[in-house]
Amino acid sequence: MEPVAERAAAFRAAAPVPPRPPAHEPLAPPDAAGLTALQLLRAHGSGPRGLTEDEAARRLARYGENALPARRRVTRRRRLLRSLRDPFTTVLLCLGVLSAVVAAWGTATVILSLVLVSCVLRVSGEHRADRSVALLRALLPTTATVVRRAEDAAESRTREVPVGEVVPGDVVRLGPGDLVPADVRLLRATGLSVHQQALTGESAPVPKHAVQEPGESPPGPFAPPHLCFQGSSVAYGSATALVTATGAATRFAAAHRAGDRRRFTAFDRSVHGISWTLIRFMLLTPPLVLVAGAALHGRGLETLPFAVAVAVGLTPEMLPVVVTTALARGAARLAREHRVIVTRLPALHDLGSVDVLCLDKTGTLTQDRPVVTGALDAEGRDDPEVLRWAAANAWWTLHLADLPVPDALDEAVLEAAQEMADGPEGVAALPFDPVRRLSTAVLRTPGRLGRDTLVVKGAVEQVLDRCVLDAEERARLLDLAAAEAAAGSRLLAVAVAERPARHGEWSHADERGLTFRGLVTFGDALAPTAADALAELAGRGVGVKILTGDHPGTAAQVCRALGLDPGRVLTADEADRLTDAELGPAARRTAVFARCGPEHKARIVTALRATGHTVGFLGDGVNDLPALHAADVGLCPRESVDAVRECADVVLAEKDLAAVDRAITAGRHSGGNIGTYLRITLSSNLGNVFAMLATALLLPFLPMLPAQVLVQNLCFDAAQLAFAYERPSRAVLRRPTRLRPRGFLRFITGFGLINAAADVATFGVLALTTHGAHASQEAFHAGWFTENLLTQALVMVVLRGGRHAAEGRTAGPVHRAALGLAVIGVLLPLSPLGPPLAMGTLPPLYYVLLATVLALYAAVLVVARDRYGRAADAG
Repeated sequence: MEPVAERAAAFRAAAPVPPRPPAHEPLAPPDAAGLTALQLLRAHGSGPRGLTEDEAARRLARYGENALPARRRVTRRRRLLRSLRDPFTTVLLCLGVLSAVVAAWGTATVILSLVLVSCVLRVSGEHRADRSVALLRALLPTTATVVRRAEDAAESRTREVPVGEVVPGDVVRLGPGDLVPADVRLLRATGLSVHQQALTGESAPVPKHAVQEPGESPPGPFAPPHLCFQGSSVAYGSATALVTATGAATRFAAAHRAGDRRRFTAFDRSVHGISWTLIRFMLLTPPLVLVAGAALHGRGLETLPFAVAVAVGLTPEMLPVVVTTALARGAARLAREHRVIVTRLPALHDLGSVDVLCLDKTGTLTQDRPVVTGALDAEGRDDPEVLRWAAANAWWTLHLADLPVPDALDEAVLEAAQEMADGPEGVAALPFDPVRRLSTAVLRTPGRLGRDTLVVKGAVEQVLDRCVLDAEERARLLDLAAAEAAAGSRLLAVAVAERPARHGEWSHADERGLTFRGLVTFGDALAPTAADALAELAGRGVGVKILTGDHPGTAAQVCRALGLDPGRVLTADEADRLTDAELGPAARRTAVFARCGPEHKARIVTALRATGHTVGFLGDGVNDLPALHAADVGLCPRESVDAVRECADVVLAEKDLAAVDRAITAGRHSGGNIGTYLRITLSSNLGNVFAMLATALLLPFLPMLPAQVLVQNLCFDAAQLAFAYERPSRAVLRRPTRLRPRGFLRFITGFGLINAAADVATFGVLALTTHGAHASQEAFHAGWFTENLLTQALVMVVLRGGRHAAEGRTAGPVHRAALGLAVIGVLLPLSPLGPPLAMGTLPPLYYVLLATVLALYAAVLVVARDRYGRAADAG
């Protein structure tokens, strides 16, 4: 038979697509909830026998493949252009162009080369991450079971077709383990429950059933019991359903599109704040140099190259390279050692800045499966016999009802009572029905020939309705159940009754006149690494907030079991009553948010960010997409739905808090190196600029020639790359790494003034040790060149790790780079390269006095460093 996809291609080639579907074509997905099954079948031009193959091909040609709209592929050229929008990169480009305008070709070449290298590094890193994520996009189930006919008069039959060829109006069959291939309306269902965790975050399967006359549905887009949606899967039971929407028209795709926007993250805020501070300095510096040179020394435009060189000297031209290298190395290490994929390089810095992590408890704090926590009799006392009856029901229901897998609660019961295989012999079973919310097993009564025992297990209200109880006793048992539920437990009630043995079939009518035996209570199985990971995160200054759709008591119980104080749980209804201004402080105080839908999660994350927190969000379902977009950094496990993996900044090998902790540590590693580089480089550069401006006003000649400034910057730039390879101190990893512009400005100004004082002191030393106008000019250039590189090397070593730098380690990359910088600073003026760079010979006395200045400079640096470190720790 000709494949449907080939027929669809033929139909597309033969005739253009009409501007709008005729009346019998499918309605919009929301209309599927309010019509009867017969009306909906007619509206879709379909019937219980399904579509014909030709009609399915026509619809496939009209509506396209049943797949999510593909995201637009970002080309390397587009990534390159996007990387040029970085503020520092833009400043460097402007300085490079200005250097070319004033014929400072060496400076222009170096600057533009650094910009190109940083952009290429960033583009290649993000391209590799995209390729890694693309490998995760294929879903294992690729077919669906449809009912179709070869032609109108032919008999219908079931067949497997690729999911992409399912069309509106198709009749599909669903069984345990099947993915729901599209949005569907149930026509028939038997014991059907579906997993909707990818859509709603609910950990338990949701019962679904067919209805003929739809009534008022529960609130929520995925709540109608007679509708199932793409992205869910069948837990157990079977169904026949009508496809009402495919591809971009499904609610899964609508949730995928929700909130799809580029957020302004912590990295963006930090870089923009520091960038604009430096831009103001750089815009002010060249005019000052030009005006001062003209006013005091009568210099004209010949000072312009020096003014540009001064502005370049203030600019951390290696920043894009150091940042990109540090982030790319961190991302590569995470991928290699922990199978964590960073899809957006700046997100690694954001990870290091995270101080609040929001997540759902299911699958992260818990294992996404229940465990038995107790068995209570009618008086609320422990009674193992209740568990024994529940296990007998679960065991024989599984075996006699031919279910492929047990329900999650049945699995927990059987795991808690493993000896049930040796219990009473089973005779018959009535499987769980989501409408009745009961299951029944019929057992041979031990020691009583001709008598059978019915064991009924299910929802508390349904079981009590079938028990022999007076109104007062029923109310008391309901209160007992309510108290357990309020404490966070899920419940199953168990009741039994003896009946005469029979040869005929047992029916639901036999579930009457029961004797209530008790309750089985369930909790969530805790993830084995959750408690330790929570402690690790707390030690790193990361607060964890639980955003869950579950009952408040259930969430609080899990938190207490893990040693996390839940405090007062805030429900979604209570959050809805708060304004945005009120929600921020409330969100900071609250650890657990319950009954949360997608919009609540996103609003809470936004409120936390508005109060100054850097927020990470860990999610895996379509219901988490708005919150993932709202957070500074979105994380998801590898098993997440495709839409979530495309949206997330970080893809984890597994949904495990320990993996999140490792990712945050890597982020702080990279962020700490970037912050250290910026503090050291900018304080040193700012000090040099202060000194250059001062000496330019006092000296009759330029304190440094543009070529000398270029060589000095090249040497320092090469040494600065070591920051990307350094291992930061342990203190850096214990708290979020943030670049706050105001505190950052205080640091670089304070240490810059100390550096400028050392430069001015060196100016005095040079005045004492050099003689002769022309000789003193070349000697001055050589002496200041040497002093600048030595002070920069000293700053790299002293300020590298703050007051916690001495941790008994061997010399790292920064120490080695600083040593190389010092050697170049001393030897270059004495080498054959000195005269071509207009640097003369210095007397020995200069080196003696310079050593004294440097010793005093180092002592002042250590004192200032320790005071700053104590102030930072106190803050």
